[in-house]
Amino acid sequence: MYKEFKEFIARGNVMDMAVGIIMGAAFTTIVQSMVKDVLMPFIGVFTAGVDFADLYVNLSGGEYESLAAAQEAGAATVNYGIFINAVINFLIVAFVVFLLVKNVNKLKKKEEAKPAAPAKTPEDILLLREIRDSLAAKPVAKAAAAKKPATKKAPAKKTAAKKTTAKKK
Repeated sequence: MYKEFKEFIARGNVMDMAVGIIMGAAFTTIVQSMVKDVLMPFIGVFTAGVDFADLYVNLSGGEYESLAAAQEAGAATVNYGIFINAVINFLIVAFVVFLLVKNVNKLKKKEEAKPAAPAKTPEDILLLREIRDSLAAKPVAKAAAAKKPATKKAPAKKTAAKKTTAKKK
């Protein structure tokens, strides 16, 4: 069982997948930072300084200065600002993945478009072709058959049945 597990892990696809997951986690951290620290402040400027991360609906009825204060007090909140940030994160990640897949597909098409080198014909096939071509080039059998004089067939001998019927008459 250990040997099978070791073979499974050592396969290229599993290793590629593991690298992809690790890179994806690192990429997600970068995208989250880009959205939170770079994009959202610009969006906040266009929305009169509103920070989306602080947008929430308080379900407990109390008044709180910020989302952090409401959460610290244990109030039930709907954090739609954090959801908006998550949607923006998702859209950015989806767009970047789209661009990556598009470029990978373009590279695959270029590789497919390149003509493959013709496969070398095996020696035995080449030899058989030479034999076939040399036999086809020599019309010896046809010429010899054409030069032979036509022979006439000898008349058929009378059969024994015909002889016996002739004697009875």
